[in-house]
Amino acid sequence: MSLTTAQIDGINRQVYRQFPEVRDARPAVQNQPGAKAALDGSSRYVLTYKGRGRGPGGQTINRIVRVVADDRGKVLKVSTSR
Repeated sequence: MSLTTAQIDGINRQVYRQFPEVRDARPAVQNQPGAKAALDGSSRYVLTYKGRGRGPGGQTINRIVRVVADDRGKVLKVSTSR
């Protein structure tokens, strides 16, 4: 089972609210096989967003946001570059 468009849109809303600099980015979605996912029988997916923000002094800063979500569209973990 994979993520539906509606589930991805829900995850997008959460990410865009927290990280507005990746608002225009569409995520790359990858299946994440692993031992933790096998324990409860669900699949996990990694959504990767790439964007650019402004830092102090007007510098452009690349931002990468990684989201781990289960097959129901629930966000399990969010990590980001600085």
